[in-house]
Amino acid sequence: MSSAAAQTTATGPITYVVGHRNPDADAICSAIAYTAFKQQRGESGYVAARCGNSNARIDTILARFHQPLPLYLSDVSPRVKDVMAAKIISVPENATCAEALELIDRNDIRLLPVIAPRRGIVGTVSLAALGSVFIPRVTEPRLMRQVNTSLANIARALHARAVHLVGERKLEELYVRLGTMDIRSFWSISEREKIPASQSIIIVGDRRDVQQRSIELGIRALVITSNLDVDPDIVALAKEKGVSLIVSPYDSATTAWVVRTASTIERVIDRKFTTVGADMRIAEVRRKFSTATVHALLVTDEDGALQGLLTKSDLLKPVATRLVLVDHNEMTQAVPGAEEVTITEIIDHHRLGSLNTQQPILFINEPVGSTSTIVADLFRREGLTPTPNIAGIMMAGLVSDTLHLNSPTTTPKDGMILAWLAKIAGVDSRKLADDIFSSGSVILANPPAKVVRSDFKIYEEEGVRFAVSQVEELGFGNFWQHSKQISEALHQLRDEEHLAFACLLVTDINTQNSLLLVKGDAGLINRISYAHVEQDEIFDLPGIVSRKKQLIPYLGSLLKEMAADGALPTPASAAPFKKRK
Repeated sequence: MSSAAAQTTATGPITYVVGHRNPDADAICSAIAYTAFKQQRGESGYVAARCGNSNARIDTILARFHQPLPLYLSDVSPRVKDVMAAKIISVPENATCAEALELIDRNDIRLLPVIAPRRGIVGTVSLAALGSVFIPRVTEPRLMRQVNTSLANIARALHARAVHLVGERKLEELYVRLGTMDIRSFWSISEREKIPASQSIIIVGDRRDVQQRSIELGIRALVITSNLDVDPDIVALAKEKGVSLIVSPYDSATTAWVVRTASTIERVIDRKFTTVGADMRIAEVRRKFSTATVHALLVTDEDGALQGLLTKSDLLKPVATRLVLVDHNEMTQAVPGAEEVTITEIIDHHRLGSLNTQQPILFINEPVGSTSTIVADLFRREGLTPTPNIAGIMMAGLVSDTLHLNSPTTTPKDGMILAWLAKIAGVDSRKLADDIFSSGSVILANPPAKVVRSDFKIYEEEGVRFAVSQVEELGFGNFWQHSKQISEALHQLRDEEHLAFACLLVTDINTQNSLLLVKGDAGLINRISYAHVEQDEIFDLPGIVSRKKQLIPYLGSLLKEMAADGALPTPASAAPFKKRK
């Protein structure tokens, strides 16, 4: 999935328990196990997730203990669909101002999309635009009286009694007048403004003389106010002259105002509008708002049909996506978009990185060999017994990360927890280790570009960004068969990520030794004190198996030396990678 689309369940929001990018076995196993721990505690809504592909080792572990591959999250950045108003209040393009105003008032909104059949978008109508129709323009009295509508619309807006209507569906330009003047001067203003009788609507009370005179002039419609009865001879005259006759329940002033609201929204529709897709990132939407004067964006599907409405105030809504980070605590290693959502907990065994949260959170960080060790200890301390399969999953994460208790990161607690889990799972840890480490070569199972991104992490020391990947093999034979292609792929990775240098640690599980392939800054490579296997590229690292406890501190010490000498490495240029001869 491209983003955390499923945000809630019937019982509340979903929280994704997710490891680092390009996850190893411990990241996957601890995510599954911590989700199970939450469920056993009676906490619902937790889902195990991953932000990278599986591999043969992970697949072997999951199959052995009957667990599905966690949900894939490539990006949890908040999207338009997470905060938009999906319940759209809209109006058809032939609606009246009165209908639009009523919708705005009833739903406490400021903007209405105007749609054509099949939800095609015509434009928008705002409260400000509607208000401008009714602002008095004393310098333009003719415009103040103008109404673009039909008699049917007027009758509907007034909730009027239609005594006689002629051509009531016809949309036309009409002019409203109050028949409050003396009969001798009643029509003089219309003559002065050159308003023909056929376009005139006269609003009048019980002035019979004005009623009769208006009908005789052949006006378009006569509106009699205050729900007054109409004399039969006036009705007969209106029918004879083809004049429409309407009785309003309101007084003259109110009737005149309501008639003006019966004007169609045609002239107040803003036909310049901006649309966005529901999957657009909120960060991109903020840029759209910052570079435009619009107050709302229309959300459409691929066919241009209206899906939702997004206003500036919607950007302030809290996003429902929640994360528990396991086996890492640095944003550079977290699922993309993690910094834009709520991180509720972190369970980890690595060094502290530069990660900030907006509120206090549960942060468990222990110097043990694996995150699975920490999760298993939480079960034990809470007096909870995991199922045999979940116990096996935690065993697998622990065995994989500590090389079956042979890594220098291993602690006595790891051994104690492994023995406790083995009893529950009914699994021999040595046999499990053999199954895990013989489950397939990362190098043989993947193209070089994927090998160098296996268990790939970006670090920053002394302001220098670099990456270290690690693969574990049974011997170095597979590596040497593909070393040239892997070297080229590592060089390309360094260029693509704009890093100062990139490393691949290839660890032999049998001998507990490693080879280090390095591409990048020559100054740093020249300072590496280990024996060269291939000049300035591959080094022999006897006894080095831990990236976290052995290699990263060593590389950090080299960068400190370079900083003291004023010779820190620079990142790769943004130039595209060219394969070297």
